[in-house]
Amino acid sequence: MRIISGTFKGRRITAPKKLPVRPTTDMAKEGLFNILNNHYYFDEISVLDLFSGTGNISYEFASRGVSSITAVDANADCVRFIEKTASGLEMKITAQKLDVFSYLERNPSKSDIIFADPPYNMDLSDFEKIHELVFEKELLLPEGRLIIEHAKQMKLSHLTHFISERKYGGSVFSFFQNTM
Repeated sequence: MRIISGTFKGRRITAPKKLPVRPTTDMAKEGLFNILNNHYYFDEISVLDLFSGTGNISYEFASRGVSSITAVDANADCVRFIEKTASGLEMKITAQKLDVFSYLERNPSKSDIIFADPPYNMDLSDFEKIHELVFEKELLLPEGRLIIEHAKQMKLSHLTHFISERKYGGSVFSFFQNTM
């Protein structure tokens, strides 16, 4: 995987093969950040990266100037890899080893962007639960966005606060906005 833009543009990051991950493709990541560039000043926002895996999305946000990033994953090896990589690049990423659903239940802090990239084979009800917890617990700041990455076979447009979806190959980003 590589960082597409920002301070670390072009930097390649090689994750251990043993990590149970499916990193967001460069094409999809580039499309996502082209959309976000039109809505945010990255040096002014906070980001929560759920099911962070290798930290691919967190590194991209950090490279673009986001200084408040929390990466949450239940896999200890993934969290250690994120901590090691972020430290080596002097990125301000806080990695936490927790079940994402437990984290959302107990997390009192709000973010401008919450990005979730759960396993594509997760049940629809679990995807819906991510959405439900984010909005029920009011975890987004005003005009904040929840972005859920999922397989193209899954549809999330029936959920409240849905504003759009973008397809990149076999991946889809569904966008939800806090309208407070």
